[in-house]
Amino acid sequence: MLSYRHSFHAGNPADVIKHLVLAEALSYMAKKDKPYDYVDTHSGAGFFELASSDAQKTQEYLQGIAKLWNYSGSVSAISDYVALIKSFNEGDKLSHYPGSPKVAEHFLRRQDNGWFFELHPKDLELLQQNTAHKKSLRVTGSDGFKGLLGLVPPASRRACVLMDPPYEIKSDYDVAVKSIIKAHKKFDSGVYMIWYPVVDRERIDAMESSLIESGVRNIQVFELATRADTQERGMTASGMMVINPPWTLKKTMDEVLPELVSLLAEDDGAFYRSIQLVEE
Repeated sequence: MLSYRHSFHAGNPADVIKHLVLAEALSYMAKKDKPYDYVDTHSGAGFFELASSDAQKTQEYLQGIAKLWNYSGSVSAISDYVALIKSFNEGDKLSHYPGSPKVAEHFLRRQDNGWFFELHPKDLELLQQNTAHKKSLRVTGSDGFKGLLGLVPPASRRACVLMDPPYEIKSDYDVAVKSIIKAHKKFDSGVYMIWYPVVDRERIDAMESSLIESGVRNIQVFELATRADTQERGMTASGMMVINPPWTLKKTMDEVLPELVSLLAEDDGAFYRSIQLVEE
């Protein structure tokens, strides 16, 4: 049941869009001095060596962060993202990639709190090691779907949530949306982000329909497809559904996504989506 490990996929195009959006959201949260809570429902190990046997078996990072490593274009959000990843590496060599817990830690301040959930025993142990240096980073080896509901509303009255389950269990598509809707009912001003993979487009359509029908307002969707949709096996795209997005996010992603398509496309069918799924 707990077979998914992100070490095989660290730094791939899905990580690029996920962490770009995450960085933009957390940077925006930090513009106010008031503390906030960050909740990461499916954290993984938190930090990855790209020379590891897992990463080298798939080498997915070569299609993602490696293609951006020497980026010299004009889109500042991409430049900032690459600089962020470089801060976790020595010199100019790409050898490590941070997971979402480490990306979040970069932005979290002394007054902020980080809450991290992970069920895989080996990744949980690594996550605990990677976050042990800060008391404000709390790691729990329990179900993040349920854990989120116990953390909202936060005492800070400000929250940013990332939910990115592995989707190995097909019910995760439905559970992710339902969990976010439940959390939103308890605390409707939080920034909620759901990462999703496009393996079967119908599942993503169903997620979007559920969100539209939920009554939740102000939802944006950002998607990067490095290949055209297909009925064949494998992920062709991934994206982020964002509830209560920073007001700057849509404009930023409208600049970022076409640039990423041009840089990361694997075939002529590559495309992007940047839409306001539900109005404010």
